[in-house]
Amino acid sequence: MPLPFILDTDPGIDDAAALAAALFAPELDLQLVTTVAGNVSVEKTTRNALQLLHFWQADIPVAQGAATPLLRPLRDAAYVHGESGMEGYDFVDHQRQPLAKPAFMAIRDKLMSAPEPMTLVAIGPLTNIALLLTQYPECTFNIRRLVIMGGSAGRGNFTPNAEFNIAIDPEAAERVFQSGIEIVMCGLDVTNQALLTPEYLAQLPGLNNTGKMLHSLFSHYRSGSMSSGLRMHDLCAIAWLVRPELFTLKSCFVAVETQGKYTAGTTVVDIENRFEHPANAQVALDLDVDGFRQWVAEVLALAP
Repeated sequence: MPLPFILDTDPGIDDAAALAAALFAPELDLQLVTTVAGNVSVEKTTRNALQLLHFWQADIPVAQGAATPLLRPLRDAAYVHGESGMEGYDFVDHQRQPLAKPAFMAIRDKLMSAPEPMTLVAIGPLTNIALLLTQYPECTFNIRRLVIMGGSAGRGNFTPNAEFNIAIDPEAAERVFQSGIEIVMCGLDVTNQALLTPEYLAQLPGLNNTGKMLHSLFSHYRSGSMSSGLRMHDLCAIAWLVRPELFTLKSCFVAVETQGKYTAGTTVVDIENRFEHPANAQVALDLDVDGFRQWVAEVLALAP
């Protein structure tokens, strides 16, 4: 049976590729998309999610989420994804609207009505998930696991030590990692390896309409750097759902720094168990790159 799950996202160009895989991997059953401020404002990430789902004619509900981090002003990544968050492709007009409830309430309703605990996947800042766990702690028992794209056991990509999704809302990430739910963390240790080659990217326009759309978006990703390949950070979280054997995981205690001029947003991953705390996450530390690339090619070929 396909795995039912909820996707919390902030589209974002690489989020578009992750959403394609979430929709068309036959092993998956995407039931709800929620949006959060991150790569761009939540109004733009919501518009982008609706545009993508309309492009694929996918009848998946969308709920708009948090417009700002829990305690901090938003710092977005429009410098990477363009002012709209998805520069480079002209989507057709549509009449789709998000649900008339905020994301954390929509997630709660879906969890509580599900016949068994559901998987959550978060590929943006963790604000919506923290709000869910704070406002509806009873939902904890209805969450099978949370798979995130975020964090790092080593260096960062937003500050020297902090990965973007965690750094944007470290207080939310701290609440999530302290919640006791099962967490799979696909951080920069694996996502920096998830490089699609220039040769494969050049073939996308001839693949299908999805390939044409993604190629147009990728041409504007990081100001158009396809000549050296592109890292598909968010796709890793979807890949783990379908091909967990591609990842090397280690159970670790993970703490999130919320203070410090230079350290806020850092995920402290205790690989050697020096703190002697119980593990609160399975941390992905290595990736079968060839297997990942093969899976991406297979799943994108299934898209229309």
